[in-house]
Amino acid sequence: MAVDDKNATTTRLLTLLNVSATKSLKRKLASEEPQRAEKLNKRRSLQFLPVDEDEPAKSASQPDAEQDGEGPENQENDQEAEDGADDEVQDSTDSYEAHFGAHSAVLTPSAREAVDRRAWTTFREKCGRLGTLMQVLPEGSSSTEWRKDRQKIPDKLREPFDGRQAKLPRELAEMQNDLLAMLSSQRDVYITRTTLDTHASMREAITLHALNHVTKKRRRVLKNNERLAHAAKSGASAPEDVQDQGFTRPSVLILLPFRSFALKWLNALTSHTPSPTYQIENRSRFEGEYGLPPNAIDKLATAEPGAYPRDHVEMFKGNVDDSFRVGIKMTRKSVKLFADFYGCDIIIASPLGLRLSIEKEKSADFLSSIEVLIVDQMDALTMQNWDHIQFVFSRLNQLPKESHDVDFSRIKPWYLDGHAAYLRQSILLSAYETPEMRALFNGSLKNVAGKFRTERRWTPVEVPEGIQQEFVQFDCVSPKDEAEKRFQYFTTQLLPSVLKSAVQSVNTVVFVPSSFDFIRVQNHFRKNTGVSFTVLSEYSSNQDISRARQAFFSGKKSFLLISERFHFFRRYKIRGIRNLIFYGPPDHPQFYTELLSYPFLDDNVEASDVTCRVLYSKYDWMRLERIAGSEGASALIRRDS
Repeated sequence: MAVDDKNATTTRLLTLLNVSATKSLKRKLASEEPQRAEKLNKRRSLQFLPVDEDEPAKSASQPDAEQDGEGPENQENDQEAEDGADDEVQDSTDSYEAHFGAHSAVLTPSAREAVDRRAWTTFREKCGRLGTLMQVLPEGSSSTEWRKDRQKIPDKLREPFDGRQAKLPRELAEMQNDLLAMLSSQRDVYITRTTLDTHASMREAITLHALNHVTKKRRRVLKNNERLAHAAKSGASAPEDVQDQGFTRPSVLILLPFRSFALKWLNALTSHTPSPTYQIENRSRFEGEYGLPPNAIDKLATAEPGAYPRDHVEMFKGNVDDSFRVGIKMTRKSVKLFADFYGCDIIIASPLGLRLSIEKEKSADFLSSIEVLIVDQMDALTMQNWDHIQFVFSRLNQLPKESHDVDFSRIKPWYLDGHAAYLRQSILLSAYETPEMRALFNGSLKNVAGKFRTERRWTPVEVPEGIQQEFVQFDCVSPKDEAEKRFQYFTTQLLPSVLKSAVQSVNTVVFVPSSFDFIRVQNHFRKNTGVSFTVLSEYSSNQDISRARQAFFSGKKSFLLISERFHFFRRYKIRGIRNLIFYGPPDHPQFYTELLSYPFLDDNVEASDVTCRVLYSKYDWMRLERIAGSEGASALIRRDS
């Protein structure tokens, strides 16, 4: 670590110590009887005494548990403290202990220095059902046989999972095992192409891994609680090797786009904790807040097969509110929903919901000790506001502003050193890859153990036979100039050539992937073209949509501008199309196929009546690959080079 960074870390920790000491002093002055102020790192035997497990959580009445709570992790008040933690020997061969133990085997100065320089070495290999795998390690590290890094999963968690896995098709069971092997290495995992058929199985494997992480951490804390309590009773000196936690209790964060997915992830999580062994508290409340309201009819779920594309149904059925956050506390015998953030183990939230909570409380301390981060449906999150994702990532594993009554003698050394981000395991899932996701993977994931990224070759999408597709490339030498170069080419060359044609200047749809580009193109049509047009954007009301579709179909409007976000959220079938202009290749490859099929919703339309132009640059590689296929995209990029 650089000297300045080390000094900054030391200053922050001293501030935390002063805050804790100030709080202790205030409590002393407020007391009727004078008493000696306790040292911050004094081990107190009273904190290990159990309380009634059935006592309601203080935050149970607070919606979405957005209020700050009390009780650091070492003040464990679960009934399991009375029973004692399961007897288990600390196993240095277990990948969890080797990675997240007090003295992590992978957190070396050379590895941290390589990560800070973004000096990575890449190895390509095959990984069974997950396909080609890119193994990315800090410079100086050698490619390792990561499949040997098995993480031991308790039988109580593994047996229910094995029973369900036995009923799966062989390819899904093998995929789960491959994924669990990757997760057991404690490296970052970026799945770049999830499918509708594999998503549920992946979710179940990942929740097993997350629950196992929480279980191992909790057992270590409780075991050390027992040791400290026994030492206090016997009058022996307290053991020193009890550094077993972070600044705050939450260690797993799951980011999702909609409440309906929070319900799916909770169901997957609790499938590993079957009753009657576990009690799930506040489940009816959770289902009420994260499911549909009573008597509500889900039009997507009840629609006839084929009425809507399958991916749209799976994405938008259920509760699609995008602002939520909830804490989940795991004990030996229960799963407590709506637990306070500072008293929970797992946080499930949307990026927007988490950001609103952080900005309201002016604190992100509950994210200071996240050890496992899961981001699902990243493709959907790009259709919301990517800035919320970046906001959350920038506040992960930062030194907290307050001490939250933590016992600093129980904190792992690498937390105190400000190195938590180098050990956090991030798990990213998406149906496809975008430059924003790749930048997040390359720049924000600092796991010194390394990271995995899957690779899959794409085949061309299927389009109606006979349509002539024209891919138009414009020159651009820098990604910073890409938006401006695209706009210039569109307004000075492509659009004027279209307007010169009597056939192509009517019944024409302009599809714009980026919301920023959409506004710019709309303003250009309004000020410079002099042609009649209408728009469909994510901000269009139902009345606006009805008017725009009717005006375009009837020919009153010659052009229809459509944003990709509108098509993502609404998925309307548009009639009256004869000409298609893609301002850029769409992120979702199925949108390209759907739009090319819409002209044939009208009667007596031949393929020769339909034209299609796609404007692209070399920086559109990822989107172009999903449409033209990996080989086709390579040929298009090289065509004019």
